[in-house]
Amino acid sequence: MNETSRILGPENANYALERLRELITVSAFGRDGKLPTERTLSERLGVGRREVRRALEVLEAEGLIWRKQGAGTFLGQKPDSWSDHAASLVSGTNFMEIMEVRLRLEPQLAQLAAMRAKPSDIARMRETCLKIYERTDADWRELWDGSLHRLIAQSAGNQLFLSLFDVVNRVRQDPTWQAVRERARRLDHTLQESRDQHAEIIDAIAERDPAKAGEAMRNHLLTLQERLVRQTSMDHLDHPSKENA
Repeated sequence: MNETSRILGPENANYALERLRELITVSAFGRDGKLPTERTLSERLGVGRREVRRALEVLEAEGLIWRKQGAGTFLGQKPDSWSDHAASLVSGTNFMEIMEVRLRLEPQLAQLAAMRAKPSDIARMRETCLKIYERTDADWRELWDGSLHRLIAQSAGNQLFLSLFDVVNRVRQDPTWQAVRERARRLDHTLQESRDQHAEIIDAIAERDPAKAGEAMRNHLLTLQERLVRQTSMDHLDHPSKENA
């Protein structure tokens, strides 16, 4: 029997819970949000499988993870039938429709965040904003950009608004959407402009200025919308339809 097997008890379950919280906080799991198996977590954390199982039960009760028999354990709350319906809505929506909704939703969320965000929320926004620009690959930037906007939405403290945001935000997972956004980013000075705009939004939230935060978010989204229109127009010119060929 190895040392880990001999050291059992409540303190190990607490240790496993603490370590799992840390891993969730730093997004140490896969992009699909799936956690490793109990055995893998047990080996990774150096505790028994029973302690890992107990810790996972606590995290599930808190709504931080959910489990599906035969599929595994995943980060976040268990999706419901509305989430499945939302996926079908997103699949039939174009980029401009998504931007129209974002322009009406996210400035309101930024305003609420300016009134309700905790100092720890703002600190996480700043850290996440820095993450966006650490690497140059599109997948990385899209992942952390989406995370920043969701942090702002989450900090607004309105669960219904957050659910609506998540519906709209699911389109960001579409590879076509990411490809168009990445090409739009390559237009002159867009990366630095986005960085400045993100910082302006976070600063306004930190200053507890709802009007300024909402306007900063609106300006950011309008800039993005303009870039997308320009990029899609350029794509159309580069790849004309057969009727115009």
